[in-house]
Amino acid sequence: MSPNEDETTADTQSLESAAAEAAEAAGDEAEAPQKLSLAVEIETVGPCKRHVKIRVPRADIDRYYDLSVGELVSSAAVPGFRTGHVPRKLVERRFRKEVADQVKQRVLMDSLDQVAEEHELDAINEPDLRVDKLTIPEEGDFEYEFDVEVRPEFDLPDYSGLTIERPVREITDADIQAYRERFLSQFGQHKDIDTPAEPGDFVVANLVLRHKGEMLQRIENEMIRIRPTLRFQDAEITGFDTLMTGVKAGDKREATATVSEESERIELRGETVQIEFEVTGVERLELPELTKDFLQSIGVESEEELTNEIRKVLERQLTYEQRQRAREQVLEKITESADWDLPESLVRRQVENALRREILEMQQAGFTDQQIRARENELRQRSLTTTRQALKEHFVLDKIAREEKLDVSPNDIETEIYLMAMQRGESPRRVRARLEKQGMIENLSAQILERKAIDVVLSRAVYKDVEAPRTETDQVEAIPHSVGGPQATTVAAGESDEAAEEPGA
Repeated sequence: MSPNEDETTADTQSLESAAAEAAEAAGDEAEAPQKLSLAVEIETVGPCKRHVKIRVPRADIDRYYDLSVGELVSSAAVPGFRTGHVPRKLVERRFRKEVADQVKQRVLMDSLDQVAEEHELDAINEPDLRVDKLTIPEEGDFEYEFDVEVRPEFDLPDYSGLTIERPVREITDADIQAYRERFLSQFGQHKDIDTPAEPGDFVVANLVLRHKGEMLQRIENEMIRIRPTLRFQDAEITGFDTLMTGVKAGDKREATATVSEESERIELRGETVQIEFEVTGVERLELPELTKDFLQSIGVESEEELTNEIRKVLERQLTYEQRQRAREQVLEKITESADWDLPESLVRRQVENALRREILEMQQAGFTDQQIRARENELRQRSLTTTRQALKEHFVLDKIAREEKLDVSPNDIETEIYLMAMQRGESPRRVRARLEKQGMIENLSAQILERKAIDVVLSRAVYKDVEAPRTETDQVEAIPHSVGGPQATTVAAGESDEAAEEPGA
């Protein structure tokens, strides 16, 4: 646990450089930090939240001051004096502010570390401590206080020998053909048609959304595929294929949708919204011809090789489904007793992280951007509930990882990036750059650690194979809009302009 670092001036940076040189010169002879004589008060002020008051006695502050000045005396460069021969009084006057800043930083760092260690203050994140607002007095003790979120305290349940149902099914020719059409559709061409729309066609429409007669928003020129369900980020329309089959340019259709109970628009939660579709065009997708050049462009040499690679993708997706089902069962069993509360602020901060991590797993398993977006919109409709549960699961798995002494190595991360790159036909360097830009490396690391913890539980589980239900994966069309207002930031959208997964990668 450490305070947020202030921006430093050039003089302070010079001081820190001198201090670093002095510490390096001291080498092995440098003494270990002496413990502070702290007075600490810790109060519970909410779920997983503590208010901490710390008092540092004057004697400790004077000791840090003497240490900082002593380091500077031995290393500071002052005109007219040889290094190491600058009078102490001159150093104290000339570097007064710099010494004060360094003492403050050292006192804060060491006192916070000592409090975390001695009081088992297992912080989730940095304390809300404004270092720039703190000043160590010239006389008397130094006192400061802050709030910090900490990990919940709980006992781990017994996670050995759990009975887990594992979904199994045969991958059929029909499965391969369906995936092949989904995959090739990403390379298809849209053609305008004059005939009535059929399921699977695309309508280009303007959407007008109203609540009790008042317009919420208008969405222009949205291209929507006609599928049984149209999913927004906070609502969905069932029977969308029935609604749109037979339309032509100029037609209008109306539907209603119920806003999710977890919509960002609190006043619309559970309310009915009227949606009018003004159809401006109908398009049909023509799949690409499987020429030799096209097949080579997606990384395969023949239709047979394409089929074999698609089978491998479907096997990975079945493995993903098995892992997700096992994960759900494991987490359900080990979090049955997790009845502790979490701060609402923490839950809301983690909504995007939870979305990112599931999307990352789906990308690794080879799902298309459209499938990922449909899942994202589903998650957004119940994001607070799922995130609260996901956080509890995280803390339980984190504790299992500590108990089992698990960790994530740089090689683990590089391996994951390499696999993602292979599956998407990209270079590992490009995938890493994108993950770093999106701030997802930490998500990837946390995902790997949780997976290792689950693997420990699964390695000790008893499995019972059950027939996996067949789900129609092309039943949902998702669009990146919220019916309740402005478009939300879309996690999957960052991938929309990236190359589709190439089975031959």
